[in-house]
Amino acid sequence: MEVKLAYGKKGLKARVPEKNLIKILSMRDFEPVSDAPIAITKSLLQPIASPSLFDAAKRKKSACIVICDITRPVPNRDLLPPILRTLLAAGIARENILILIATGLHRPNIKKELVELVGEDIARNYRIENHFGQDINSHGYLGKSSRGTPVYLDRRFLEADFRVITGFIEPHFMAGFSGGRKVVVPGIAHFKTMQVLHGPELLSHPNSREGMVEHNPFHDEALEIARMAGVDFNVNVALNEDKEIIGIFSGDLDRSHLAGVEFVRNVVRSSVTDPVDIVITSAAGYPLDKTWYQAVKGMTAAKSIIKPGGTIIIASECSEGVGSAEFTEQMENFKSADQYLDELFQRDEFLLDQWQVQKYAAARKHAKIVTVSDGLSTEQKNKLNIDWAESVEKALDVAMAEYGEKATIAVIPKGPYVLAELQSEKETLDSGNTLTEKALT
Repeated sequence: MEVKLAYGKKGLKARVPEKNLIKILSMRDFEPVSDAPIAITKSLLQPIASPSLFDAAKRKKSACIVICDITRPVPNRDLLPPILRTLLAAGIARENILILIATGLHRPNIKKELVELVGEDIARNYRIENHFGQDINSHGYLGKSSRGTPVYLDRRFLEADFRVITGFIEPHFMAGFSGGRKVVVPGIAHFKTMQVLHGPELLSHPNSREGMVEHNPFHDEALEIARMAGVDFNVNVALNEDKEIIGIFSGDLDRSHLAGVEFVRNVVRSSVTDPVDIVITSAAGYPLDKTWYQAVKGMTAAKSIIKPGGTIIIASECSEGVGSAEFTEQMENFKSADQYLDELFQRDEFLLDQWQVQKYAAARKHAKIVTVSDGLSTEQKNKLNIDWAESVEKALDVAMAEYGEKATIAVIPKGPYVLAELQSEKETLDSGNTLTEKALT
């Protein structure tokens, strides 16, 4: 049978033998909100555990609104107009409102990308600036967290009278779920802070993974730092498979985010009874699959349902190539998962993007990974020391020859946007995630 994977802007069709296909794992069908501008405005007026945005912003002189960068499909064109109108109505002058792009430690968003992010009208009429995660002079120091993390955050955010964060909630391979505190850390944090948050010890913790919030050290640390920063208002959305808004969660930093997490968890989770031999998946398509760096998220999302020694076939367009120069160099020097992980825990030097290599190594240690990508040249693929194939079908032929005619296959068309689980693991996650239940009571 034919399946369609999220790949670039158009998708990628692949043939899969129906007799071997155990399940196509996808999020639940969910109708979008009927009128997004009205629904967002209502959420801002009736937030969770917080005064309305208008009341919270009254008597403030300046505001900073943090948005996700170009790699995240946040519907800023829907979100920002009601937020901006409310801030203006509350008395904050247009020239005193800054829209800050949470680039984390990634490249800045420039030129046409700004229009793509926020729309032409907002791009023309509001000040929009990028966060630069390696420029220490643009960060303020807030002291150390209870874990001992040195907290350096973007000075423009800290110096604003009123601080708003935005984003969308999806499964995340470190934080459990994105959204909320994550736009602060790593979104507007300095490299020194991320040396701990993205350090090998924290990321090797068994709860630093998709779907897990409670007792997740990444979540706990990021939330504490976001509280230190003094977030005044949080606005998160949930999206369906077509990237349409299906839920809006505004208000208190923690409680509004956890309410969104509970909602999203019930939309995106999908399970199989037993681990499978082969998983065919994606990096969720545009804009997430611009680089192979981001494709790692699709690999780790599939890891939970693959047999040890099985094969993950990941389709990622990679229209912008591999990723940063630092990430590319590390991947070109990657020899084996065991060797990389052994050296990682022995060295003192912290390298940019090493966290993504660490997550790749953990997935690669568990299973074979085969990349299908039109955006990477043959030379690039060979330099990366990765297994690759010209098509999903060719990768599947090789895997079927290895595992036999009774090999089991699962397909995750949307990659990391789906919380893929074993049924037994689903019960474990349910019992280990009581934070969201507490937040709603």
